[in-house]
Formats: sequence, C-alpha cells, structure tokens
Amino acid sequence: MVGNIGNKVEVNHYIVHENLKMGSDGESDQASGTSSDEVQSPTGVCLRNRVHRRISMEDLNKRLSLPADIRIPDGYLEKLQLSSPPFDQPLSRRSRRASLSEIGFGKLETYIKLDKLGEGTYATVFKGRSKLTDNLVALKEIRLEHEEGAPCTAIREVSLLKDLKHANIVTLHDIVHTDKSLTLVFEYLDKDLKQYMDDCGNIMSMHNVKVFLFQILRGLSYCHKRKVLHRDLKPQNLLINEKGELKLADFGLARAKSVPTKTYSNEVVTLWYRPPDVLLGSSEYSTQIDMWGVGCIFYEMAAGRPLFPGSTVEDELHLIFRLLGTPTEDNWPGISSIDEFKSYNFPKYKPQPLINHAPRYCPQCPLLYLILGFFFFFRKRISAEEAMKHSYFRQLGMRVYTIPESVSIFTLKEVQLQRDPGSRSSLYPDSGEGPRPVCEI
Repeated sequence: MVGNIGNKVEVNHYIVHENLKMGSDGESDQASGTSSDEVQSPTGVCLRNRVHRRISMEDLNKRLSLPADIRIPDGYLEKLQLSSPPFDQPLSRRSRRASLSEIGFGKLETYIKLDKLGEGTYATVFKGRSKLTDNLVALKEIRLEHEEGAPCTAIREVSLLKDLKHANIVTLHDIVHTDKSLTLVFEYLDKDLKQYMDDCGNIMSMHNVKVFLFQILRGLSYCHKRKVLHRDLKPQNLLINEKGELKLADFGLARAKSVPTKTYSNEVVTLWYRPPDVLLGSSEYSTQIDMWGVGCIFYEMAAGRPLFPGSTVEDELHLIFRLLGTPTEDNWPGISSIDEFKSYNFPKYKPQPLINHAPRYCPQCPLLYLILGFFFFFRKRISAEEAMKHSYFRQLGMRVYTIPESVSIFTLKEVQLQRDPGSRSSLYPDSGEGPRPVCEI
C-alpha cells in the first residue's frame, strides 16, 4: 500500500521523507558522513519495524553502490553481518571506503593481467580481468618516480574522470596505488577508431560514420558543458566496443577550463588534429580546440584518409591553408600581427572546394556545410551541442536527444550499425557494393 502523508510517502512498513537535503555526490547529507566520519543515525527515515534481517548480496550491492554483477568474496557477507551496524542504518563514507577495500577495490591482486596492449612514455596499458566481476578491464599502469611522484597527466585524468559519468566517456572503475605504480582500472573496449577503420579497409559505411560522429559530439557536449577540454582528440583516443558504442578516452591532456580564460600550453593535440591557432602558438583557447579535431576525424572516417597529415608544424599549416585558403584579417582578425604567422611568409592560397577532396560527398549534401563548420579559423567553429542538432543526424530520430546521459544510444531500436563496405568480417555477406556518395545513404 502506498499513500501520501503530508510531504512523506508511506510504503508498507516505512515512512520515507521526500525532502532530504542531497549532497554533491547524490547522497543525503544525513547519510554521507560529511560532518563526521562516524556512522550517523538517519533523521530522514522513520522505521516502524526495526527487525534485524540477514543481508543479501543484492542488499550489499545497493548499500555500497556496487555494480549489480559484482561477485562478493566468500565469507564477506557473514563478516559484515557481525561487524556492521544494523542494516537499516546507512554507512558513513569512512565505513564505505573500508568496506570497498575489504571487498577488493584498490588492491592489485584483485586484477589479473592478460595481454599488453600498448606502452607510452609514462604508462603501459594491459588487458586484464577483474576477479570481482569476472569482466575484462583495461589496466593503465603508470610508473612512479620517487623524486617526482605521479605524472601530472595521471593526476588530471583521475581528477576529471571521477566526475565525468556519461555513456560516451570511458568509465574509471578503480584506482590502485602502490609504491612503484599507480594503476587506473578502466572498462575494457575492443578497439579504437583507428583500428576500426583499418579493419574495414578505411571504407566505412556512411551510416556508421554518422553514428560514431554523433557519439563523439554527445560525449564532448557533456564535457564542454562542464568546462572540460579534452585537448587530444584523435582516432586512437576514441574507443569502440563490439556493440558500436564509442567512448572518449585518454584524458591525460584534458583540462578543466576556468572562467575567465587562462593561458594554457600550446603543446597539445596530436599534430594532424591540431587547429591552426594552436599551431601558430596561441595559448588562449576554449572548447573550439576540440571541435577542429572533430572535423578532422569526421573527414577521415568518411574519406578513409587523414585530411591534414603534416610532418612538421609548418607543413601542417601549409596543408590547412592550401585547402581552406591563407587566412586574412577578414576571416581571422589580428592574424597579420602574429609573429609566427609572419615568420612563415605563407603564399596567398585560395580556398578550394572540399568536394574536390571528398569523392564520397556530393555538392548538394548538407554534410558539407556541417564539416566546414568545424574548420573556421577564428573562434567561430560550431559547438558540439549545435552540431548534434544539425539536420545530418535527422535519420537517427528524435529520441537520441532525450535519453539520459548515462544511457547508450544503442538502447534505441532505431540506432544500429550497418555493414561497412570494406569490412573483412565474415559476419556479413559480401554485397559487392562499392562506396556510395553520402547523400544517397
């Protein structure tokens, strides 16, 4: 029986107040332990029946906010039954941390290393398996130097990802800290966008291009609304699972942008995806730094090759200006006074039609207007939120705009991947069709 009693709701034996004050982490202040680390009595819940009951695994998962598929170690339920306060009382944050640690979170032995996936200057990434869930994970093992401690990139990645919860952003599951390393435990995804394009011979279905682009924009829009700049968008940092879900990853160069704009490093974004303002030394930028990279990735998915594959900063700028035209005071106010621009002494290139470089497009296709929106020179680039509303995405339906941020667009029946024309997978019969212009699809 459910009935309203003033501003309370009565459900069977319980009376739950609806007007609990919530903390920033979504917990009620009464239960969060913010004023004290000791267990507090809940003031928002009046129990008519205080019969102590045995704790089930489902109860424990809810109490500790654990994934539903977690496998609690043998004997833990019995131990918690004896040592924990009555189950009708919430845990304080200290108690919750201790409980998570006892289950196995934050411990290296909880994860089994399988294959080595890659190695960089500061970190090595392994494919692994969690003993708690039996699911695959990605283990990013960051080496710690005793004199220097954790690299700033690792600190940034942890501090940002713990607050970014979105279906199109890779999930950080756990952090393991030892004397020699800091290991970040991520959800495992099968491949990155570069590997995906390689696997289909760089001939993607234009429908799949649309689905992937929308997911990139969806994740970026979420970041930008929270004033987070990724600053290193490239196909290798976009991960894809077997369902086709795409997630932004590698936030090591990301920054939380403050207001007003501060000066940032211009040594960001891999060369091929770096906008001309940053190439020319600009260190005052905002969300538009990411949007240039989106345009480059968009073109690369559709055309099967990178748009501006420069070998040096000067070469990269020449490639950009040959296609888009050398900037002038009309389309880039102040360009003539930038020392780096003057020192290169670029020829006065005239802009070329993008259609000449994109055989899969047609002159009437609205997609051309969208892709050009990513390539304005001076702070006029289309935003992620604006781009998502472009008519190019109409075929995905209106429900992609209303699903919760944490829900994948593939939960919608109208959203699914198609066979890529160049796919080497035996899952699809070879139709014998070659790539078609985007407007026909």
